[in-house]
Amino acid sequence: MNNTPTATNRHDPIPEVKNQIDIQVGLVGDAQVGKTSLMVKYVQNIFDNEYTQTLGVNFLKRKVKLRQTEIIFSLMDLGGQSEFINMLPLAAVGSSVIIFLFDLTRPETLKSIKGWFRQANGLNDLAIPILVGTKFDLFYTMDSKYQKKISNIAMEYSKVMNAPLIFCSTAKSIHIQKIFKIALAKLFNLTLTINEINIPGEPLLIYKDKHNDRFNKNSDNSDPSSERSNLRRKSSNSNPSNSTSIPASPIAIRSSYNHRHH
Repeated sequence: MNNTPTATNRHDPIPEVKNQIDIQVGLVGDAQVGKTSLMVKYVQNIFDNEYTQTLGVNFLKRKVKLRQTEIIFSLMDLGGQSEFINMLPLAAVGSSVIIFLFDLTRPETLKSIKGWFRQANGLNDLAIPILVGTKFDLFYTMDSKYQKKISNIAMEYSKVMNAPLIFCSTAKSIHIQKIFKIALAKLFNLTLTINEINIPGEPLLIYKDKHNDRFNKNSDNSDPSSERSNLRRKSSNSNPSNSTSIPASPIAIRSSYNHRHH
């Protein structure tokens, strides 16, 4: 048998070694706040008006690239009904980030965040919390006094939780991508240049650590009008290729991740 290398395999390129990091993200909150909608919108860029109750835990994955590193988001969506509370460890334990969701049009779901945060934090106090208000497209049409009241309460909650606060809309593609960009930035201490929005009644986007200069040095003045326009047209935010890149070193990412979890 002739084992002489052929011209083809003699010059085959050496396979490229890729860095890969798996990040589990738990999504918790009351029933019908939009946990599944957010997960499906982020992973599959699909929005469905029909409500489908989550029975137990839903699970989806999405891969994103950060320079030469592949980030694998494993999203765990916990059903919000009381009978599923015993399954909270599936969404909380092992998660690097826990997203607490409430419906901006139903104030009782914001009040429930206290209980969700207390229980999830008891299971995993190392996870980065993010507070997300959903259905901003409906909230935007409500009475201005109600908007201001909910916005102010949500900002107070986020301070107590030491969590970024983001108002979003899956129906209108507002701030969906940014939720996960902020999660990455907080997890790996990366620099972000996304403008903050902190005006009650606007789609709030508050994430800067006031004690961390890396998050403050590249900030610009917010322009909430650009996000308001998304209520009238489809936002480019739904297209991952148009989203703001987060500069980072793969080595720094691995080091930060290993330090946090080992």
